[in-house]
Amino acid sequence: MIVIDGSEGEGGGAVVRVSTALAALESCRIRIYNIRARRPRKGLSHQHITAVRAIAEISNGRLSGDELGSMELEFSPGRVEGGKFEFDIKTAGSTGLVLQAIMIASTASRGELDVTVRGGTDVLWAPTADYLREVTLPILGMMGYTAKLELIERGYYPEGGGVVHASMEPSILRPLVLENAEIHCIRGVSHSRNLPIHVAERQAESARRILKRTGLDVDIRVEDASGSLGRGSGITLWAEGNTRLGATSLGKPGKRAELVGAEAAEELLGFIESGRPLDRYMGDQIIPYMAITGNSRVATCELTLHAETNMMLAEKITGRKFRVDGERGGPAIIETL
Repeated sequence: MIVIDGSEGEGGGAVVRVSTALAALESCRIRIYNIRARRPRKGLSHQHITAVRAIAEISNGRLSGDELGSMELEFSPGRVEGGKFEFDIKTAGSTGLVLQAIMIASTASRGELDVTVRGGTDVLWAPTADYLREVTLPILGMMGYTAKLELIERGYYPEGGGVVHASMEPSILRPLVLENAEIHCIRGVSHSRNLPIHVAERQAESARRILKRTGLDVDIRVEDASGSLGRGSGITLWAEGNTRLGATSLGKPGKRAELVGAEAAEELLGFIESGRPLDRYMGDQIIPYMAITGNSRVATCELTLHAETNMMLAEKITGRKFRVDGERGGPAIIETL
C-alpha cells in the first residue's frame, strides 16, 4: 500500500483527487491521511467525496473513509471497464475538478466511459467547463487522448445545478514535446444568467479592447445562459494555434462587468506574451499524463505549487521521474525521464 500525507505540497483537494485517480490507473492500494489538515475547513468536502466515489465506481474499487470532514481515506481499485455513470455533487462544487480525476483514470479504461456530472460549472478555484473543452481536451488530444465534453447547463455559486456530459474513449497516449507557442487567433464565451444581457456584452467588450493589442483576430461569443436556478456571470477566453492557452474570470455582486472581462483578458495576454505553450493551469493538469507516457517535455509560463505537488504524487505512485528547469513562480521546462 502506498501512503500519502495529504498535507504535503499544496495540501488541498488536488492531493486526494490526483492520488486516487493515479491509484486507479496503476491498480495500487493507497491510504491518504492528514487530508486538508492545514486548511480552515479540514477533511473531505462534498466535491472531494464525489470525486473519490466516482473513481471508485468507475474502477470497481473499494473505498473507506469517504465521509464529510474525514481526514483519512483508503482506496483499493479494481479495473476500469467503461460504462455509463452519473455523479451529483449536490452543491456548487466544481464539476470540472471531478471530471479531471475521472479523465486521468479513464486512460486505463477497457471501454468507453459515458459520464454526467452535476454541480458547479463556473466556480472559483476550478477549471470551467469551457476551459476543459477548449483548452484541456485539445492539448490532451495531442497526446492521443480522445474525449468529448458537452455543457448542458451552467451552474454558478452558490446554487450549482450545472450539468456536464463527457464521453471518453479508450486511448493509447503518446509523449508530448511542446516548447514554443504559435498563436493564430483568440476565442471566448461571455455568459450570464438571470441578469441583463448587457452584463455579458460588457464583459466581452472589455476583453476585446485589451486583446486587440495582440493584433490577432478576436471573437468572443455572448451567451444568455438558460436555466432558472440562481444567477451569475463569467467569461472564459482561449488562444488557438499549435497549442491552447486559457483564462477565466467570474462575476459577483458589486464587481463591474468590465473588470470581469479585463481580468481574464489581461491574464490571457500575459500567457500569450510569455511565448510558452502551456498556461499556469495546464502546466499542472498535464503532469499525470506525462507520467503515463514518459519521454515528454513541455514549457509552461509558470511553475506552480500545484504542478510540483502533482509531480511528487506521480513519482510516488507511478515511479516516473520528472526533471524541472525553472523555479516556482517563473517559467519552466518540465520533462519526464
